[in-house]
Amino acid sequence: MGVWERIGESDEWYTPRYIFDALGCRFDVDVAAPPEGPRHVPATNWISENSLETEWRGFVWMNPPFGGRNGLAPWLDKFFAHGNGVALTPDRTSAPWWQAAAARADAILFISPKVRFERPDGSQGKNPSNGVSLFAAGDVAVAALLRARSLGTVVFPHKAKVGV
Repeated sequence: MGVWERIGESDEWYTPRYIFDALGCRFDVDVAAPPEGPRHVPATNWISENSLETEWRGFVWMNPPFGGRNGLAPWLDKFFAHGNGVALTPDRTSAPWWQAAAARADAILFISPKVRFERPDGSQGKNPSNGVSLFAAGDVAVAALLRARSLGTVVFPHKAKVGV
């Protein structure tokens, strides 16, 4: 479990701006935004409550709460059912939920070095214990991950189309 994931502590850790700069795209909606709106996320709309019960529209950014052993599974199920966006998760490559997501992804970007997320006050967190992956669903997301390959390594799961 990462420093930012201790049970009972805040899930409010924000993706730094340089990730979005590298992706070079605009999202229609941030589906796990803080109540005051997406921080750094170039999104037109945001959902900050009941996201799993709300219909998602368009190209989505998803950096869901990392807490709980299988807490990401419902988020990833909805993300891949929606089929259009970029999702950020911890690199837990041996976890069943991560393996299931990888099998559904059109591309995966392993970011290196580890991302120092931002606290709600804007300060930078300490060195995290885990790296992060970006999962692409759909052609627009694959193109964004390819633009951002300076952040790490892009891989294409066996089932994915490579010629995008």
